[in-house]
Amino acid sequence: MSGLHAMLVHFPLAFWALAILMILVAAFVPSRWGGLCKGGLLPVLVFSLLGGIAGIISGWIIWPTDANLYSPLVRNHILMAFWSMGIFAVITALAWRFKEEAFEGCFRWVMVVLALAGGLLFAITGTLGGHLAGSPTHFSELLAATGWTVYETFYVPDWVLVVLLLLAVISAFAGFTAKAVKTSR
Repeated sequence: MSGLHAMLVHFPLAFWALAILMILVAAFVPSRWGGLCKGGLLPVLVFSLLGGIAGIISGWIIWPTDANLYSPLVRNHILMAFWSMGIFAVITALAWRFKEEAFEGCFRWVMVVLALAGGLLFAITGTLGGHLAGSPTHFSELLAATGWTVYETFYVPDWVLVVLLLLAVISAFAGFTAKAVKTSR
């Protein structure tokens, strides 16, 4: 039964990887390819969120809640899965609400930073899932170098909280600046 979960989670991972590539092309390539990526991004993001929901639900159905919440490794896996979903839900909302404007001015940088952060979080989610499936990766060694022991630690290192706070402040500043510029036109 756990094979079903592994199969389901690879769909949103593939769509999120494609979405990151599309966001980077849309943000930095002002040609036909950039326009195609802007136009095709929203369906990719919607399918990724639907796949992510299916993956999370299958994980909760397959393994008992007590088992899920006992292990720090599983708790971190669940936490990172929800953070990944949250970031890509925000990207989806921005792409839906602002369409092509999401790639103009400072909004472009918000999309790029969110996409790269979401990519990092889904990479961590997948790495932790690989450990749970008995297939650890070398990415875990990189996590250990940042102070995160995947089998024992249930927290986000302090430096990550500082980076997240800085990103939140920068994003808020970019949003207010863009709004002020838009209203002055």
